[in-house]
Parts: sequence; structure tokens; C-alpha cells
Amino acid sequence: VDPVVLGRARAKQDRYGDTERYQAMPLLIHGDSAVVGQGVVSETCNLHGLAGYHVGGTIHIVANNQIGFTTEPHDYRSMQYSTGIAKAYDLPVLHVNGEDIEAVVNAAYVAADYRARWRKDIFIDLICYRRHGHNEGDEPRFTQPAMYAAIDARAPVRDHFVATLKARGELTDAEDTALVEAWTAETETHWQSALTSSEHPEPEMLGGVWDGYAGGADDDTARVDTGVPADVLSATLTRLCTPPEGFEPARKLKRFFANRLEMAAGERPLDWGAAEALAYATLLGDGTTVRLSGQDAERGTFTHRHAVLTDPTTHQKWVPLRTEAADGALLEIYNSPLSEAAVMGFDWGYSLDRPEALTIWEAQFGDFANGAQVIIDQFLVSAEDKWNRLSGLVLLLPHGYEGQGPEHSSARLERFLGMSAEDNIQVCNLTTPAQVFHALRRQVVRPYRKPLIVMSPKSLLRHKDATSTLDDLATGGFQRILPDQGERDPAAVRRVLLCSGRLYYDLAAERASREANDVAILRFEQLYPLSNQDIAEAVAPYKEQAEFFWVQDEPWNMGAWSFIQARLRETLGRTFPVTALTRSASASPATGSHASHKFEAERLMELAFGKLMQDHVGAVTERQV
Repeated sequence: VDPVVLGRARAKQDRYGDTERYQAMPLLIHGDSAVVGQGVVSETCNLHGLAGYHVGGTIHIVANNQIGFTTEPHDYRSMQYSTGIAKAYDLPVLHVNGEDIEAVVNAAYVAADYRARWRKDIFIDLICYRRHGHNEGDEPRFTQPAMYAAIDARAPVRDHFVATLKARGELTDAEDTALVEAWTAETETHWQSALTSSEHPEPEMLGGVWDGYAGGADDDTARVDTGVPADVLSATLTRLCTPPEGFEPARKLKRFFANRLEMAAGERPLDWGAAEALAYATLLGDGTTVRLSGQDAERGTFTHRHAVLTDPTTHQKWVPLRTEAADGALLEIYNSPLSEAAVMGFDWGYSLDRPEALTIWEAQFGDFANGAQVIIDQFLVSAEDKWNRLSGLVLLLPHGYEGQGPEHSSARLERFLGMSAEDNIQVCNLTTPAQVFHALRRQVVRPYRKPLIVMSPKSLLRHKDATSTLDDLATGGFQRILPDQGERDPAAVRRVLLCSGRLYYDLAAERASREANDVAILRFEQLYPLSNQDIAEAVAPYKEQAEFFWVQDEPWNMGAWSFIQARLRETLGRTFPVTALTRSASASPATGSHASHKFEAERLMELAFGKLMQDHVGAVTERQV
């Protein structure tokens, strides 16, 4: 939860233009074994001096019980103090005796003053103990009998403090008794008032900045027109490609800008990067704050974005999108540290306090989300169900089987689908620039707030066929299932290939080379939520005469097949089978051999278009490479 707190503080500061970071202060309370044992604490400390994550300093209080549940310090840390991690970041630590109340108060004053003066993190190591064990309910004498014999012999902290004051002549017995009686009477009065009051208001989780936003079930109100007039898009893209006076882009980027100017003029179709930039620019122009962070997010891992440019001679920075911001909108694009858990947690926290903003965390490769799985599990997919807390955070996870090996192929689509229930998240595997444009704008334009998981592309960023026109961005909105392309008579279709993501272009190319005009290809752009009606409408033209196949890049035990097969069979009918064509079940997401990858890809095309055994109906439901 540590980075979530920082993200919320940053969002509150940004909302009110607090660039000095004074109007909100994160306060984190750690256990002694947690502060040294949990890597996310170190990741969070590293954020304190970074421009994209600076919150003006955090006060860390370590409730140092000198024991981690039942584990002794020599078993859980390799340093003298549990706060030794602060040394790595040059952060001060105040070690204070928890029984010395005046010293504790002074330490708090010093920490607050230090944070206000130096805008940095500071730790208070509150050395104390738990009188009744872990969570005040465990039995610690099983494992630490000597320690708890000493604790049992000590007077409670209040008694110790009263004795100190009396010894100094600052408190009499009568004053002590009067204080206790007055406090007891006051608390009893409040207790009785609470018992007899008829007002017990429920906590309002969606008030304040969340007024007007909704979660809950996916319905037609979530389908909105997200188009922007073509002339506005053209003018916007032209501005994004026009450097300010005195700024000279890197030589290799001159062709990049020339191509985009041709796109703006309608002389060249839009690629993925241009459509994404136009989504951000048009939202900024509408007064919407856009925050994008991740490893190498400024340039983009695959050099498609170039949102922050550097003059190679003057080293001056130019951020084209920043000029599009209107009505107080902020553009925040930051390269993050090599951290997944803390940065995703920070951005999720940010989304909690800026529901009107577009907040994005981008993985360098989709597989890197593995490092933030605890954030995904604990917060992203379950917060609405557990706490009625909504979030519109977007995860961009590069995903696609292109021969780059097991660590650079899969964003674990199956994990997100396996965690999908009660319309808690949106999971998309997009194939066109127009789709990403409409999906990102949809995330803000409609009042419906759900996390959006995008299996974003790698090779499609420059694929010759993965393009869109200005008109595609100007009209309509996001499509959950893209229909077959081309003028094909549905009555002549004998085979329907259902797929999602990058694989579509392989299938389309293979169909063209074989002149397989009796094959239709449907693209599932949004895999969740996806209603039976969506599927039924997409397959309706073919249902009576065609055989259906689900084709995916991922192995049989991964990808979307396990999740979607029940939905397909429910829609198409149990007597109308769908056969899965996949790579063989595997413990690894992908092969590390490029030759093996190529063989698998060729074999998958052969399964999709070759002559299959006709007796598979009702018997064989999977064919694996």
C-alpha cells in the first residue's frame, strides 16, 4: 500500500496546482520486519527524489516491536537497524524510545520540520514492543519467553510517564486522579451518545471528486461516440510535428516527422503511434489531464512514441503534447525507475484521486507486469468488490508472439481473464490505430470507470496493414468485435476463424496467399466484458453453414481459449462446436528458439487453412501445434 499512498498524495497536489508539494503529506507506518524485508519499501523510497513521483517528502514511522511475528531480528535482517535501507537513499533516521513520550513527540516535530524544510523523506524508528504479542492477540511466550518475561515485569507506558512527571514535581496524585476521572467521564458520554443516536451514516465512497462517476455492471451507457472531426485531427497532428524555433530534432527523427505530416494531410494512413498521440492531444485539448509513466515511456520501448525529444546539439527538451493542454490540464509523461510494483501502485493511487484524468502505467514488455502482480491482485481487480473504490487506470502491456523468447512474448492474458468477474476490469487486445484512439478516449469520455488492460502491440506499431485513416478516428467509437474485412458473401463462407490481437494479420496474409475466399476472420478486440449478444451479432451471418475455429498465438493452456470457450459454446449452441487451434500446452510462455517459433507459426497457419478431418465435430475440440 506504500506507493498507493504516495500516488494519492501526488494526485491531490496536482489537482490544486501544488507544485511545491505542501498541500498533502504521505504518512507511512511500517513494521520493523516489513521495512527491511519488503522490497516495495525500498522501491517507494527511491521515488522520493524523482520528478514524476516527488510528493515533497514522506514521513515513515517504523513501529519497531523488535520481533517479526515470531522471528528474531538476527533471522530477518542483516544490518544493525531495520531502517538501514534509509542509508541507501541518504534519508535521516530518528531512533527514539517508544516509552519516552516526550522524546516521541519531539521526534515527530523534528520529522515534520525536516520534511517541510528539505522536501525529503525521513524515518522515525519507534523502538517499542507489543505487550500482548502480534496484533495484540497472539501468544509470544512460545517463542520469545525471555523477552516477554521482561515485558510482563514492566509497568504500562502511562504508568511509567506518570511516575516520571511526579518525580519531577510536575504532577500530583490528585491531579492524576482528576485527569483520569475527567477523561473517563468524557468518553462515557460519547459512548452513550453513540448508542442512543439514530444517525449511523454509511461511508460515502463515491462522493467528492467521484461525484458523477459510476462503476457496476457493463451496459449500453458505456458505449459512446469518441470521434473527433478529421480537420481537428489533421491540424493537431500537424502542430505535434512542428518543432519550435531553434529546436532541431535528431537526424533520424526528421523522416519520422515527415511521415506524420503526410498522415496529417491524409496522404498516408495513420500508424499506431500517431493515433495514440492524437488520443492524448485531443483529451488534453478538452481539458483532461494525461499521466503516462513506465520504463522508457517518453520515447517508447519500440521507438514509436517520441513524446519527449532532445535536441542533439543544445540538449534542449521538447514535449509536443504539452502545447495542446487547455483549461489547466496537465501532461505528465515520465520514464519510471526499473520498478513495477511501486510505480504501478503509485499510478493506481493517482487514479483514485483524479477520476477525470487519463492515468496510464506502461510496461516495457508485458511480461514485466509479473513484478507488480501483488498490486494487480490486491487493488486493481478487486478494489471495487472489496471497498467500492473505482479506478480508471490503464495498463499498456506489449504482447505478441514474434520470436523474442519466453520473457518477451506474453503479458499473461490468461491471468487477467482469469481474474475477470462482475465486470471488474476491461481486457482488450487491439489491432488497429483507430481502436487504440477510441479505447483511450472512451476511458475518459464516458462516466464509467474501470481499469483497462490493453495487450498492446510490438510489430503492429509499424506493420504495413495495421493502419487507420483520419476518418476512422473521426467517426464512431470503439468496436468490441471487428467484422470480417473485404467484400465476402457470408453465404459462401465455410470456415470462420475467431482470433484476437496480432495474429489476425498473419491469418489475413495467409488467407490472401491461398486465395481462401471461403474463410472469414473475426477479431475479438475486447475479451472482457463481452456479452453473448456481442458474439451472437458477430457470428450471425455465418452460423448456419460455417465451421468455427478459435485461433491464438499462445499455447493451449494460456491465452484466451480457456476463458472464452464456454462463452462461445453458450452463444453458438452446444451442438455447434468451436475448435481451438493453438500451440501445444507449455510450462513456458514461448519457445526460446527462433527456428522453433517459425515452425510453430507455420504449423498454426496450416491448421487454420489446411484440410482438417471432418469427423472432428462433437469429438475433437482442440488442435495443438
